[in-house]
Amino acid sequence: MLTFSDQGHGSSRLQRRDFLRIGGLGLGGLGLGDLMAASQKKLIKDKSVIFLFMHGGPSQFETFDPKMDAPSEIRSVTGEIKTALPGITFGGTFERLAKLADKFSIVRSFVTGDAVHDIKTIVGKDTLKANLGSLYSRIAGPLRQGSAMPTNVALFPQAVDAKTGPVIKQFGDFTSSGELGATFQPFVPGASGGAQADMTLSMPMVRLDDRRALLASLDQWKRKMDGSATVGGMSEFQTQAFDVLRRGVSDAFDLSKEDPRLIERYDTAPLLPKDRISTEWRNREHYADNAATLGKLLLLARRLCERGCGFVTVTTSFVWDMHADINNAPVRTGMDYVGRPFDHAVSALIEDIEARGLGEKIMLVCCGEMGRSPKLNAKGGRDHWGGLAPLMIYGGGLKMGQVIGQSARNGGEPSSQPVTIPDLIATIMHTLVDVAEARVTDGLPANLLNLLSRGEPIRGLV
Repeated sequence: MLTFSDQGHGSSRLQRRDFLRIGGLGLGGLGLGDLMAASQKKLIKDKSVIFLFMHGGPSQFETFDPKMDAPSEIRSVTGEIKTALPGITFGGTFERLAKLADKFSIVRSFVTGDAVHDIKTIVGKDTLKANLGSLYSRIAGPLRQGSAMPTNVALFPQAVDAKTGPVIKQFGDFTSSGELGATFQPFVPGASGGAQADMTLSMPMVRLDDRRALLASLDQWKRKMDGSATVGGMSEFQTQAFDVLRRGVSDAFDLSKEDPRLIERYDTAPLLPKDRISTEWRNREHYADNAATLGKLLLLARRLCERGCGFVTVTTSFVWDMHADINNAPVRTGMDYVGRPFDHAVSALIEDIEARGLGEKIMLVCCGEMGRSPKLNAKGGRDHWGGLAPLMIYGGGLKMGQVIGQSARNGGEPSSQPVTIPDLIATIMHTLVDVAEARVTDGLPANLLNLLSRGEPIRGLV
């Protein structure tokens, strides 16, 4: 909890430990001021990453590698659409992204290594079992100096819509910080307790009144303390910690600050009314939650990156698993349920970032834990496949408007330039951090330094 104390009526004398106690932000035994001081690293770049995890394993065929010259049981069931890149086509539901293909790059030779449902591309053995954002936060510090913006945030549907279902954790914990410690866990708007409760950083549509009351309390208490010897003796970082809410950190989480027309452009909810989703599939609510929130989650992610957050994880629910079984829709229907909202939301994000001149600053990564089988099953679904998976990368100062690597004729494995998860991690970390400087920086864990030496940034992008 956030508490203020004046130690009795009319007294301005305070013990330092009572100056500002922030329960949830006292992560790992550190106070807010300590966390802000820790963020003063000289080796981080002025870049941010939005990692959109496509939970369930997207098909490479119906996204970015249609294979229309392959037999009917292999090629995209949604057909293909020409893109802004000569000779390159995408799956038929990606109409908006096709027009923007010169703004991002596609990897057609990305290998996740197995066909297991997990979250290995963002939390797994290649990331020290920590969220990739936690690795970044361990180097950059949990809070951004000067603004106290969390450097590592995870956005789930409840961040923008309290009526949506809980986070799916049976396949992995997106908020894991592995061996790095709880200090470096992602901040989760819309969660209960901890920093979320202390800083009232839930979506202001729900908690605006609480936030105003808290800010009013801060203003009142600050007026009492102005000029006191205690406040005057505080370190720069402790003073910044005191002012954190007054400088509007919570405003970054407030979508009502955006132009309603822009919110409407991002909004994916109208694409999938619940009455359009067949009751045949048990994942019906997952499809609805995904469509209801994906666009607004990406808009929120842009706001956070624009204001200094270094790594934002975005995921909705388990929607890309298109087996055509009792749980999941077949591929053609699934791409209507999931592919069209993805096309709408991601294209809105790219257009927005470009319009703001942030293409050099913000990197977007879109992938899942695996791809889908080259052959359709008997019911029109695609099953698990670890030999190849789609990967899309935008921005971050990398080279855009190209296709990296090629897949085999059946779309099941690379035919050139295989790209692995360590290579993707290296690309992300080299974008965010001066890796050479990090390797000679005292105080970083040996296992983190070893991780920074694995993999190579994807050739052709850097």
